[in-house]
Amino acid sequence: MSIDLPPDFSTTLNLVESVFQAGDGSAEAFFSTSSSGSRLVYRPSCTPNWWNWPRSIDAVANAACTSCCGVQVNHKRIYRLYRAAGLMVRRRRVAVARECLSLSSAPNQVLSMDFVFDALSTGRRIKCLTVVDDFTKVSVDILVEYGISGFRVTRALDEMARFRGYPQAIRTDQGPEFTGKALDQWACQRDIKLKLIQPGQPTQSAFIESFNGKFRGECLNEHCSLVEARIRIAAWRDYNEHRPHSAIGNLSPAELAAKWRTNQQQLKREKLISTP
Repeated sequence: MSIDLPPDFSTTLNLVESVFQAGDGSAEAFFSTSSSGSRLVYRPSCTPNWWNWPRSIDAVANAACTSCCGVQVNHKRIYRLYRAAGLMVRRRRVAVARECLSLSSAPNQVLSMDFVFDALSTGRRIKCLTVVDDFTKVSVDILVEYGISGFRVTRALDEMARFRGYPQAIRTDQGPEFTGKALDQWACQRDIKLKLIQPGQPTQSAFIESFNGKFRGECLNEHCSLVEARIRIAAWRDYNEHRPHSAIGNLSPAELAAKWRTNQQQLKREKLISTP
């Protein structure tokens, strides 16, 4: 396609050629000057998806400097051409619906996940995946690695499910590991609902944020190696047995889970007795 330029563009850009060009030379957009005026000629069949607005400014400015010394290129003019040629990189859309915080009514109904970052004494960064049961406040697991991808998240969830089964839903923020195809396909195959909080609203995942605050204040910022970090974090998870929560009647997460199981067993007995 071609876009006609107004006369004021010709005075500045009539000598600028090959402004937008892919690294492999397969796609290009360039200015063509003739007696009828200047036109931006754009070939959209092989548009490079890595092309962005700052790169476009640099390309036009460099082409202007090499073609004719002293030519000033206005970035606002380039931006209008950039948009008109359809070179804007599309924003990534999250395929999972966003939901606000809602209270669960049973264990393993909703799990919340998040990442916590820390640095070792050597300066190298480590990444911790924290998983908490929204109902009992139990710390299901804390995965500690140098880097954790979306696929690694799914493997960790499969390992947790061996002992407690798969949850009905998982609440996360909109980080790339949680909005990627790996977790989306994994959840679809197991009929697990993904609940994403709204951007910039960490209070919509208040349970995991509260846990992360305790975890960071009591356990992080004091490790020398990845192995030591894993050992100390695993030992700190006696949190489940010894940490009372005012939100659950000053019980520890393990005590609440045991109390809930006892109540469920009692209800089943009463139901069997009442059944004729």
